[in-house]
Amino acid sequence: MICLRRIKALLLKEGMQIIRDPSTLLITVFLPLLLIFIYGSGVSLDIKHLKIALVLEDRSKEAFDFSSTLTHSPYFEVSTTNHRHFLDEKLMEGSISGLIVIPSYFTKYLHREGKIAPIQLIADGSETNTAHFVINYVNGAYTNFLTQEIVAKSPLVETPIINVKSRFWYNEELESRYYILSGSLAITMTLIGAMLTALVVAREWERGTMESLLSTPVRSLELVLGKVFPYFALGMISMAICVAFTVVGYKVPFRGSYLLLTLVSAVFLYCSLGLGLMISTIAKSQVLAYQITLIVAFLPAYMLSGFLFEILSMPTWIQMMTTFIPAKYFVQSLQTLFLVGNVWSLIFFDILVIGSIGSIFFIITAYKTERKIS
Repeated sequence: MICLRRIKALLLKEGMQIIRDPSTLLITVFLPLLLIFIYGSGVSLDIKHLKIALVLEDRSKEAFDFSSTLTHSPYFEVSTTNHRHFLDEKLMEGSISGLIVIPSYFTKYLHREGKIAPIQLIADGSETNTAHFVINYVNGAYTNFLTQEIVAKSPLVETPIINVKSRFWYNEELESRYYILSGSLAITMTLIGAMLTALVVAREWERGTMESLLSTPVRSLELVLGKVFPYFALGMISMAICVAFTVVGYKVPFRGSYLLLTLVSAVFLYCSLGLGLMISTIAKSQVLAYQITLIVAFLPAYMLSGFLFEILSMPTWIQMMTTFIPAKYFVQSLQTLFLVGNVWSLIFFDILVIGSIGSIFFIITAYKTERKIS
């Protein structure tokens, strides 16, 4: 049976060790705030103020009307010139992301019936996402310009029966910061939960205190509980700090229930601590535990959780691998709670999967620890 007296003694020991060890508090408080600051202020998927060049070989009113749609756009910083000398070199060296040429015969073709006024668009394909954005935006702006020209020439043109108006749900401002910060909490908690237990237990192996514990009547389950509870409390405090900093500091909307957020965070932290304990049964040094934590916990959570890279765009066999990564389910729960609300069916499914994976980690840890005791 579990002895509450032994568990209480283990909790007291861990509490005193946490107070005496400043690195634990640094991992719990300083590291999360640093990561939130980096993701919130330094990482952005929004494309704005791209530098492009516009060559106006045609000086007509129509050419200036089209160029104004680009120069007044918040997405571009447009430098206008009358010739394209040296612009190819600037495109090659990366000084500009695109080159648009309005030829001298632009207006002549625009006023000729049955003809389409041509423009030339060259984008830097070395950055594919930026190149696609430049092409799509310029094509959209040019199509809108041609539509306005047709309406201006033919005021009696009937209004289209279908008028498309775009609406954006859940992230109306299209701010990538909201998407990134809500998902980054999963990456932060993965690193903290796994690293706390892995490094602390590995340190005890290095100092020889773990052998002393295993020589006492303390059972493996009691030892696991004594290690988990203090760091579980620290992890939940760290999660609360991160959420407060995200919502208050960066004005990220939160549309879900804080109670449900606490529940899913607790289950994920349970899983991360289990992973850290499992790593500690393999690694007997802090350096090795740190390296394994980065490879097994942080990198899969960062690259294969859907936090920054879309899972559906990955190869099928990689998508199958992501089903075993707990951070994937925590990321989608966090982004749902922050940007959408309480989608109960999705979040409870995520909780079930995360809890199952975490239980596997603890079962492996208890089995390995039991073998050491015997």
